[in-house]
Amino acid sequence: MLQRFHHHREIFCTSGIRTDGFNLPRQHSLIHYVKLIHAFGAPNGLCSSITESKHIKAVKEPWRRSSRYEALSQMLLTNQRLDKLAAARTDFADHGMLQGTCLSAVWDQILCTYFSFHCDNLLNEFI
Repeated sequence: MLQRFHHHREIFCTSGIRTDGFNLPRQHSLIHYVKLIHAFGAPNGLCSSITESKHIKAVKEPWRRSSRYEALSQMLLTNQRLDKLAAARTDFADHGMLQGTCLSAVWDQILCTYFSFHCDNLLNEFI
């Protein structure tokens, strides 16, 4: 399986996508895993918690939200909607739309109007 992966990844070099080749230490270390696991047991630094947490977010939580009848389509739709919400949140944050609340925005507007009105009146008294 690993030899097949390394054989097929060469298409990226021959097609011009990765002309300088690959420098992927983790993929290279896969070559040594079988021999080292037989010799020393499970390798240090091998942590599956990242992929496990991604699996929980992408599979288990959408499964729980589904009706379990033709769940795959419901799960895909749930993931699609969550991705769109995350993208919208990022876009809103980039545009400064998530600073404060609706109430704080109204309060700021009231204060600006109030102080603008009173400042204009004070200036008129001095003129």
